[in-house]
Amino acid sequence: MKTMLVTGGAGFIGSHLCGKLLELGHKVICLDNFFTGSKKNIQPFSANKNFSLVEHDIIKPYFTQEKIDQIYNLACPASPLHYQFDAIQTVKANTIGVINILGLAKKHQARILQASTSEIYGDPQAHPQTESYWGNVNCIGTRSCYDEGKRCAETLFFDYQRQNLVDIKVVRIFNTYGPNMAVNDGRVVSNFIVQALKGIDITINGDGRQTRSFCYVDDLVEGLLAMMAKEKFSGPVNLGNAGEFTIAELAEMIIKLTDSQSRTIYNKLPADDPVKRKPDLALAKEKLGWQPKIELAEGLKKTIAYFKKII
Repeated sequence: MKTMLVTGGAGFIGSHLCGKLLELGHKVICLDNFFTGSKKNIQPFSANKNFSLVEHDIIKPYFTQEKIDQIYNLACPASPLHYQFDAIQTVKANTIGVINILGLAKKHQARILQASTSEIYGDPQAHPQTESYWGNVNCIGTRSCYDEGKRCAETLFFDYQRQNLVDIKVVRIFNTYGPNMAVNDGRVVSNFIVQALKGIDITINGDGRQTRSFCYVDDLVEGLLAMMAKEKFSGPVNLGNAGEFTIAELAEMIIKLTDSQSRTIYNKLPADDPVKRKPDLALAKEKLGWQPKIELAEGLKKTIAYFKKII
C-alpha cells in the first residue's frame, strides 16, 4: 500500500483516478477546493477507510505529517467555460499552486505527475501533434490563462527536476470524456449529450469541420497509472485517442445514439479555438506500452447512460 495524493480528486478525471487507486489497494488523499469538482463524484468512496478528503486550494501551501509516496496533480479547471471564469485564478493554480505541490513532492521525496494538456500545442501547425512540437499559442488571448499556465507548469516541473532532483512525470491529456462530467461542464461532449437528451438545438461553434480526438476516461486513467509506474522516463507524453472526428460528426453520432430530435445550429468560432487536434501516440506506445481501447461510439453510449441518470 502506498499513500497517494490526488489534487483535483473530486473532479471528472480525478474521481475516476481515486477510485482506481483505491481498487488497487492504495491509501488516497483527495485534495479539492470544489470549484469544478463535486462531492457526488467521490461519495462512493466515503465509507472506504483508505480514503480521506481534504478541502483545500493548492494556491495555498498544503502540509501533512503523513508520508506521501506519489502525487497526481490534476488541480485546475479544464474547460474554457470554467478556466476563463476567473483567468487570474487559473494562472495562479498553474504557477503558485504548482510550486506549492512541487515543494510538497520535494519535501516528501514523492514522485509527482503533472496533468498537462494538449492545449499547450495551441492552434497547431503540425498534425498530428508530437511531443517535440513546441506549439502555436497566443500568449495574450482569452484562452491564454490555461494554455500558457499549463506551459509554465511544465517548465516548473522540469526546473524542479533539474535543480532539486524531484522525480517528475508529465502527461499531455487530449480531449477526455465519460461519466462524472458535469452537466454544466462546457465541453463539447457533455454539451452535445445534454442538449440532445433535452431535445434542444445542438450548438456547434464554427462550421463544424474542426476536428478533435476523444479518449474515454477509463483508458486515460490506465495511461496515468502506466506513466506513474514507468522508471527513467519523465515525459512529456501524449495521452489520448488518435481517432479524429469533426465536431459535426460528433454531433450527428450523439443525435443518433440518443434518438434525439435535436437540430444542429452554428455559432461563431471562439477566439484561438484550435482547428485541428489529434495526438501522435507513438511515444506512449513505445515507453508505456499504452494505447486506448474504447472506441468513441462505445464510450459515448456509457456516457449517455450516465447523463440520462442525472438529468
